[in-house]
Formats: sequence, C-alpha cells, structure tokens
Amino acid sequence: MTTAITREVSSRFNECEITHIDRIPINVKVARTEHHEYVKALMRLGCQVIELPEEPDLPDSVFVEDTAFILPEAAVITRPGADSRKPETESIVRALSPYRPLVHITAPATMDGGDILVLGKDIYVGLSTRTTSEAVTQMQDQLDDYGYKVRSVELTGCLHLKTAVTRVNDGTLLINKNWIDPSLFAGYDMIVVDPSEPFAANCLPLMGVIVFPTAFPKTQEKLEKKGFKVATVKVDELAKAEGAVTCCSLIIE
Repeated sequence: MTTAITREVSSRFNECEITHIDRIPINVKVARTEHHEYVKALMRLGCQVIELPEEPDLPDSVFVEDTAFILPEAAVITRPGADSRKPETESIVRALSPYRPLVHITAPATMDGGDILVLGKDIYVGLSTRTTSEAVTQMQDQLDDYGYKVRSVELTGCLHLKTAVTRVNDGTLLINKNWIDPSLFAGYDMIVVDPSEPFAANCLPLMGVIVFPTAFPKTQEKLEKKGFKVATVKVDELAKAEGAVTCCSLIIE
C-alpha cells in the first residue's frame, strides 16, 4: 500500500519563511481546512495517510517534503537550509524509521527536499538558496552503492527545483522553462506550463492520477489533453507560504 506522511498546519504558520514572493497575511484556519481537504484527496486515491500532529513552534513544518526524500532502498533525511526549519527533521526520523534505512545530510551542508527530483536512477538537485553543493557531494557518496547518479542543476526565480519542474510520469515532466533549462532533461516529453500560470509546474503523481492545484486551470487543461487524469485540490492559502502539492506529503511506495 502507498503511504503518505503529512503534518497539521502550525498555529504559527503566519511566521513562515518567505523567499521569492511578497509576504501576505495567511488565514491559518483556512490553511488548515485546505490541508485537511488535501489529506482527504490522498485518502480517496487509496493512500494510507499518517497524520503527524502540529508542531506549534515550527511555522513551516506542514511542508514535510523538505525534511526528507524517499527512494526504494533508503530515505534521505535532509538538513533544511533555513535555520528555523532544521528541528523539523526530528519527528520525521521517527516516522520514517519503520519504512526505510535512513541516511542523513550533515553539517555544514544544507538541503531542502523540494530541491530533489528523482527520475529513475538520476537524482537532480537544485542549487537554491536552501540547498548547497556540499549536499550534492554527500548524497552521491551515500547513494553511490545503490547505483544513483546525483546531478546538480541551476535554477532562477523560484524557491525550489520542484517549483520549476516535476515528474508527471516516467517519461513526462511538467516544466516552467523560464526557471530551469529544459535541455537538462533531454529525452523526456515536456508539458510546459501556461505562461499566465508560472507556478503551475508543481504536480504530484499518485496512484495513476495527477494531484494538481485548482489555481491553474489552463495548465490543468494541458495535462488532461495529454491524457492524464487530474484530481484538483485548493491550496491557495498554503501557496502564500510558497507551498504546493508536493510540499505537504512524503510518499512511501
């Protein structure tokens, strides 16, 4: 069974880290409602959801994706780039320990899981304000025995690599070509986001369905025209904290 680990929105969500967008007041109640509906959507698709309790003193902790990424052979525990987020990994270590052997990114390297795009045995790492080249070196050393090739990539204008590009299926990517060089992914079919929807490149493929924000109907139409089934979720309030659909869960296949 596919398992998703999620975490309740912090009561201090308004104090979240903001890097690439203007800060707008967040209605925590609405954000929690959106998150609850997101969890329900995962359950409807057949996921077993493990809902971790709120971390009231960790404003960004709903975005569990940044604390780890999960491979068939192991789970990599990251070291988030923002100091306020580093304690978030403690509960994730406990949650993931029953499912995978754990490897850890260690100081001084930093890494956010949102900068990790796994495509088969290739792992692309966005060199962002949160993720360093030292982390790429550590990852290659720790994952070499499993046959992974870790590649660092440059991005511009956005917080994380998965703000600019995400996997739709094994052969298809959803991409904003203004934020990442598409030539890095030669051989993949690419669905380019509608120009009016620059933040639409983040999608979550799950159980044969694409989980996707309601805010980007033009890009949704592109996905559907390519034959993909889309399940929409409203994440407008979560997006005020630079969140998106991949950010709010850790998926264990």
